[in-house]
Amino acid sequence: MIAFGPVPSRRLGHSLGINNIPPKFCTYSCVYCQIGRTINMENERREFYKIEKIIEDVEKKVKEARKRGEKIDHLTFVPDGEPALDINIGKEIGFLKNLGIKIAVITNGSLIWKRDVQNDLCKADWVSLKVDAVSKEIWQRIDRPHKSLDLEEILEGIAEFSKIFKGELTTETMLIKGINDKYEEIKKIASFLEKLKPYKSYISIPTRPPAEKWAVPANEHNINMAFQVFNERDIDAEYLIGYEGNAFAFTGNIEEDLLSITSVHPMREEGVKELLKKADADWGVVEKLIRESKLMEVEYQGKKYYMRKI
Repeated sequence: MIAFGPVPSRRLGHSLGINNIPPKFCTYSCVYCQIGRTINMENERREFYKIEKIIEDVEKKVKEARKRGEKIDHLTFVPDGEPALDINIGKEIGFLKNLGIKIAVITNGSLIWKRDVQNDLCKADWVSLKVDAVSKEIWQRIDRPHKSLDLEEILEGIAEFSKIFKGELTTETMLIKGINDKYEEIKKIASFLEKLKPYKSYISIPTRPPAEKWAVPANEHNINMAFQVFNERDIDAEYLIGYEGNAFAFTGNIEEDLLSITSVHPMREEGVKELLKKADADWGVVEKLIRESKLMEVEYQGKKYYMRKI
C-alpha cells in the first residue's frame, strides 16, 4: 500500500501518508525504529516505484477521502525507510501539488548534503529533519548509519538547507536513555538547532516497540531538561511523547486540559496555578493526577515544572 489514511497527526493535522519506499530500505538502522532493524542498508538514490503508480495511488485515496467528506491537511511522505532514497521524490511532489494540498516530508536528513536532495525537498511545504546527535560517537550508537555517511557533511547539509528552504522547517530529536539524553549532548544539539532557526523542534521518545529492546525512553527529568535547554536558546520546542488526548482543544475538563498541555510542553508551577484558577479548581487536581501516575513534578534550575508522565 503506497497511500494510507488520512490519519490524525499533532504536527500535520489530518495527514494522508505516502509510503514511497518499500520496507526496509534505509540509510540508518536506528536503535529505536518501530519497524525493526534495517534489512537493506542503502545510500544511493534510485527508483523504487514508478512515478505514475505513486501519483495514481495518492489521487485515488484523496478522491475517496473527499467523497466521504474527510479533511486532508497534508500529503506526507513517511515511508518504511528513508524517503529521499526515492530519486523521483521531487517530481512526485511537483505532480501532487496539483491536488491543492500541502506536501510534507519526514526524513532522517542523512542525504540532505546532496544538492539534488536539497532541490527536491525545497519543493515541499513542510519538512522534518532528524537531529538525534551532533557528536559522531553518539550518532553512530543511536542512528547506526550506513558506513559511507559522514556526520559533519550531514550537519553542514542541514544548515545549508535551512537557508534555502522557504517552507516550514522542523526538527525531531529522539531521546534514548543512556545514549543522547545527557546535558552535554543536549546542549550541543541545542547550539546546532539555534543556528537553523526551525519553525518547531520536536523532542520525542519511542512510543512503540523499538528495534532494540534496550532502547528505552529518556526519563521525564532529562526530557524536561532538554526542553528547558532548547527554550533557553529561543528554540520553539514541543514534546512528542505519545499522549493521545486532544492536545489543542480547551475541553472544560481541567484534568484533560492539564494532561493535554503537559504532553506538549512542561508547565511551570505558577502556570498550573493560573490554569486551575481559570477552571475554578484547586491544587488537589494536580495531587490526584500525580497519585494516579498521570502527571509528575520535575525540577530545572530551582523551578518546579509539571509534565505528562510517560
